[in-house]
Amino acid sequence: MVNTTIKTTKSQEIFAAAQNLMPGGVSSPVRAFKSVGGQPIVFDRVQGAYIWDVDGNRYIDYVGTWGPAICGHAHPEVISALHAALEKGTSFGAPCALENVLAEMVIDAIPSIEMVRFVNSGTEACMAVLRLMRAFTGREKVIKFEGCYHGHADMFLVKAGSGVATLGLPDSPGVPKSVTSNTLTAPYNDLEAVKALFAENPNEIAGVILEPVVGNAGFIPPDAGFLEGLREITHEYGALLVFDEVMTGFRIAYGGAQEKFGVTPDLTTLGKIIGGGLPVGAYGGRRDIMEMVAPAGPVYQAGTLSGNPLAMTAGIKTLELLQKPGTYEYLDKITKKLSDGLLQIASECGHEACGGQISGMFGFFFTGGKVHNYEDAKKSDTVKFGRFHRGMLERGVYLAPSQFEAGFTAIAHTDEDIEQTLAAAREVMSSL
Repeated sequence: MVNTTIKTTKSQEIFAAAQNLMPGGVSSPVRAFKSVGGQPIVFDRVQGAYIWDVDGNRYIDYVGTWGPAICGHAHPEVISALHAALEKGTSFGAPCALENVLAEMVIDAIPSIEMVRFVNSGTEACMAVLRLMRAFTGREKVIKFEGCYHGHADMFLVKAGSGVATLGLPDSPGVPKSVTSNTLTAPYNDLEAVKALFAENPNEIAGVILEPVVGNAGFIPPDAGFLEGLREITHEYGALLVFDEVMTGFRIAYGGAQEKFGVTPDLTTLGKIIGGGLPVGAYGGRRDIMEMVAPAGPVYQAGTLSGNPLAMTAGIKTLELLQKPGTYEYLDKITKKLSDGLLQIASECGHEACGGQISGMFGFFFTGGKVHNYEDAKKSDTVKFGRFHRGMLERGVYLAPSQFEAGFTAIAHTDEDIEQTLAAAREVMSSL
């Protein structure tokens, strides 16, 4: 029998102090464990597929800093490259040759990208790409999908899943209605809703932006023909198609979702993996569109730390590691074993559950049937998930602290890690 009592004294002390210093005690909301209950653990160090907290507990990690740690945490080759880069300085605020190297790697890998601009986060990349969409088309409205997250910029914080959402009512205090009034929403996997929005707004829609595989409402893959249909609709109406591949880029395939599904958008946003664990983002696409970005063109966007040598170094080394033969086959194998195992155990223990995986990205919901969109996802039993999450944490498995977040594996995970995770899951699910 696994001992399910973990010592968290130091984590509790640190988090209690943090709540007097930072809003909610965290620098990003989901970390506070509000969605799953209980107090968060405070990390001390990470290595490979594992986390150690400040109380000395070790966990198998399926968050991977929300995706970037695809090679495993603190990979020795990435760390070695960073040590060498540190000797030359942490930031230049000027051109460096490493930008060319990573840019060439990104352009070679991602089908839609002919030119790329580096930024510091996925949010920045999505903000910039929206401005570029509007400038290139001369139109102001944009379609996003319910449950798709494109960072915390005002124009993307639109409440989805209700009638008022389509009117562009903001989803956060402090966001003026005027900022979001040109953001239209549709349910993910619903082509008819997209066609209706184009018909209702003739010659006004600059483009469509989406996570090609949703990861911020839980793991939701596209239905057959959905991405192809969006490509056809945007072509028909002279609008741009944008894939937000901050999460899926270099994860579900080396060339991202667009390689996996054979659908090429006009523009793409990237982040996470291309920084190798350091803050980074990027956007890129067709040359004729990207040449509108300053200083080549009139669309302004800038950043002091953009293209800094440390992020470029970590990204280059990470992509080099991912190019080794068998990487994605291995990720797919272990993630499928994990995903299939979780669903089988849930069924055997009498729980309604659904989910799946693509390469090193996975998710499951405590609900029956299949989840096609955010409305379906919201039917899942979040209370049960919270209890499951805590039970897994007590047994040394760290899952995303929300039912509405995808999980991630790394090439550092072993078969033994998966077996241990499934054994813990069986214990927890049999007691829920």
